[in-house]
Amino acid sequence: MSTASVPADPAGRIAHASAEGTVTDRLVEANQRYASAFTDPGMDARPVLNVAVVACMDARLDLHDALGLELGDCHTIRNAGGVVTDDVIRSLTISQRALGTRSVVLIHHTGCGLLSLTEDFRHELEDEVGQRPAWAVEAFRDVDQDVRQSMARVRTSPFLLHREDVRGFVFDVKTGLLREIDPA
Repeated sequence: MSTASVPADPAGRIAHASAEGTVTDRLVEANQRYASAFTDPGMDARPVLNVAVVACMDARLDLHDALGLELGDCHTIRNAGGVVTDDVIRSLTISQRALGTRSVVLIHHTGCGLLSLTEDFRHELEDEVGQRPAWAVEAFRDVDQDVRQSMARVRTSPFLLHREDVRGFVFDVKTGLLREIDPA
C-alpha cells in the first residue's frame, strides 16, 4: 500500500479502517508522509513556555488550537478525565525537576465519560477477566469539584517544586470556551 493510497477526508485526516488496512496501517503511512517533509526544528525537550498542561484524553479536545500553543510550547499530559493521579504527579515531577516547567494548567471538560462511570467498572472488569485492576477509575459526579481536587493534589505534592501557579479549568465541548475554577 503506497502512501498515496491512504484515504483521507477533505481536511487531510486519516479515514477509518477499511478493507485496505487497519487504522494503525494508515497512521504509519501518514507518518511516512510526515517524515518525508520533516526537518528537525532544533528544539530540546524543555517547553518554551515552562508550562505543563494536564487534560482529559477526550478526542474532542484540541489543546494546541484551544490554547493557542505551538510545537514546543508545553508538556501535555493526558489521561481519562484529566485526573491528577500518581502517574500524573510522576510526569509533572519530571517536567518540573528535569525540564524546567513552573506552571501547571489542569483542564477537565463538559460531557466527560467519567461522569457516568463508577468504581463498579473495576468490579465488572474483575468479573470478566478474573483480576481486579490495580488502578482506580477516578470517576466523579461534579466536574468542578474534581478540578478542585486535582488542583489540591498538585498543590500538596511534596515532589513538585513549583506549586504556586496551578490553575484549573473546564473546557466546554459545545462552545470551545474555558471556564476557570476557583480552588476554594
